[in-house]
Amino acid sequence: MNRKTEVEKLILLLREESSQEGLNGQKRFGISGRNMLGVSIYAIRRISKGVLDHETALALWASEIHDARLMACYVDIPEKVTQEQMDSWVADFDSWDLCDQATTSLFDQTPFAPNAVFEWAKGEDEFTRRAAFSTIAGLAFHNHEMIDKCFENYFPLIREYSTDPRNFVKKGVNWALRNIGKRNDTLLDKCIQFAEELQQTDDKTARWIASDALREFRKRMNKIEGS
Repeated sequence: MNRKTEVEKLILLLREESSQEGLNGQKRFGISGRNMLGVSIYAIRRISKGVLDHETALALWASEIHDARLMACYVDIPEKVTQEQMDSWVADFDSWDLCDQATTSLFDQTPFAPNAVFEWAKGEDEFTRRAAFSTIAGLAFHNHEMIDKCFENYFPLIREYSTDPRNFVKKGVNWALRNIGKRNDTLLDKCIQFAEELQQTDDKTARWIASDALREFRKRMNKIEGS
């Protein structure tokens, strides 16, 4: 089967899983985007299982079908992803689920991700900025080679954009901070100190980010102390 036929087959399988019920459910979770089929993420993973091909991933993304683009995040091979591809895909983000799947299932496995977040954070588009912080969240969870100092270097970035009140940005910033704190006890202590300082600022969004993170951090501290 040639690649074009493979891509057409995958898209056909996605269309067969399409449903209005799925679309309605995604809408309830604030998922919106172009050319949506309403296929569940579980079905997308099932259909894409066993398919690993960079060119197929690029073709799926080029289809501009929301669900096919989600599939591309699972089909692509991190070692073949380029910085240019990442920047191009980020510019295409039009929903939080697409942003999060690309950044935490693919981009965070590339060597470009740790530095790319600094550029994406500067972007004014809501999902471009979210991409920076969801990538940090992904790196904190998946990248076992990065040292603590790398994550401490993200604190100024978190502080700078903690005042962005847009829903998907502030939740992305919060996610990044919480995942850094989950990485190990040393970073947990530093995140608590950072969040306590952030909590004292005059900005309402920054205080929410800090307070929400501190609730999770303190629960973890109580478990550590009680173990």
